[in-house]
Amino acid sequence: MEMENNNDLNRMINEMIRGIFSDALGVSLKDPAMAAFFVRAALAQKKAAAVRQYNEEHGVHVPPVMILSITNKCNLHCAGCYSRLVPRERKPELDEAGLRNVLKQASELGISIVLVVGGEPLTRPEIFNVTKDFPDMIFTLFTNGTLIDDAVIQKFKEQKHVIPILSMEGHENITDLRRGSGTYDRLMRDMTKLCERGVFFGSSLTVTRMNYDEVTGEPFVKRMREHGCKAFIYVEYNPVKKGTEDWVVTDAQRDEILAKMAAYRKSQPGVYIGFPGDEKLFGGCLSSGRGFIHVSASGDLEPCPFAPFSDSSILDMPLKEALNSKLFRALRANRDQLMESNGGCALWKKPEWVKSLTE
Repeated sequence: MEMENNNDLNRMINEMIRGIFSDALGVSLKDPAMAAFFVRAALAQKKAAAVRQYNEEHGVHVPPVMILSITNKCNLHCAGCYSRLVPRERKPELDEAGLRNVLKQASELGISIVLVVGGEPLTRPEIFNVTKDFPDMIFTLFTNGTLIDDAVIQKFKEQKHVIPILSMEGHENITDLRRGSGTYDRLMRDMTKLCERGVFFGSSLTVTRMNYDEVTGEPFVKRMREHGCKAFIYVEYNPVKKGTEDWVVTDAQRDEILAKMAAYRKSQPGVYIGFPGDEKLFGGCLSSGRGFIHVSASGDLEPCPFAPFSDSSILDMPLKEALNSKLFRALRANRDQLMESNGGCALWKKPEWVKSLTE
């Protein structure tokens, strides 16, 4: 029965990924080189799905997505930043060889999409030395934009499979309030330069109850598209900081955003992704290897960035073995306890329970 459920889950996730790449291709048709890249990328995703299915049939469930934190350092101090507020033991960060080893194992298992996060990933520009060795994987690099210069843009131009995702909260007033004065103007300049250089890029929008109408509204989407933005990733705010619980989107907003994204795919061509997305459709939380895994900057395998608990490290065991750790198996078996309720991350709300599973 578990294998049957996993096959259903795999099918739904693979269909979602195919839809994302179809949308990316559709919005890139005016750029033959970029369109050709997404055709090749879609074929690579299909091959990776076949590898994952092979592993499934041999008793190892491999998610298609890895969230890879390459550093805890950042040059901004954004209000409510989960990276700074989530309690995590400070250990040495993986070096280039360590990052390359993680990605090699991931690629061999069929993990084909890597979200590169931090901290601020561009504080480690050597990441481009690593990503160039994995052209069949898609890397979405989430950045605050302040370290994007001509040299970095050239790297993005050369490595089409590394897609910059610029983080913001909406227009100038709310973005600068959270990220610091001048951040919004810098992001808009970055977008203009990336567009002029023919780089496919997107924006990551932290959605709160206060900025919901703005960032999901058609005027904002149109303005971003006019600046060349082709992908919109809506990330629901998780209240990792006490006193910010009322920032969380309402249930009505959470349901409405799915309908809005579906409508925009038709009226405002582009890639639209919601996180955590429709967990009801997928039968619960996609963390802990169901849909994605998180590798911390020090190499610990964690359920997700909001849950800094681990009973395995890629420094101590192969990734294939870590995917079936006691913690991950327990969380996958109890995914019904991890359905979102009243917003925020269910793993974050049950730290003692999650921690007990590592003991």
